Amino acid sequence: MPAPVSTRLTLPRGMRMQQTREFTRVKEKGRRAVRGCLIMNWLPLLPTGSSKIGVITSKKIGKANIRSRARRLLREVFRLHQHELSEPVALVLVARNSIVKRKLADVEKDFLTLLRQANLMMNKA
Repeated sequence: MPAPVSTRLTLPRGMRMQQTREFTRVKEKGRRAVRGCLIMNWLPLLPTGSSKIGVITSKKIGKANIRSRARRLLREVFRLHQHELSEPVALVLVARNSIVKRKLADVEKDFLTLLRQANLMMNKA
């Protein structure tokens, strides 16, 4: 049985930040937290909108295939937990060097810890 429309775990292009000014706005006006293999910058959005994500991977991390894997990992953890956010936010996730050897579960653990620290997770009763 397919998931209800409201909780589908998709990540369409419209939810991805693509323009430099969007990244800059979040990094300058938003808040920042660091944990393990990633840095998270976030800025609350209007309650009627949906969350957006932007991913940054520097050449310092490694070659193109390594950077691509890091981007896929970060987008995947956001995709899996996007409906657990308490409010719509613009997130910029920056991969750190330590992401190279990490598995999805390790990246997910760091991501969820950051969301809890930032009070961006819904309280499950």
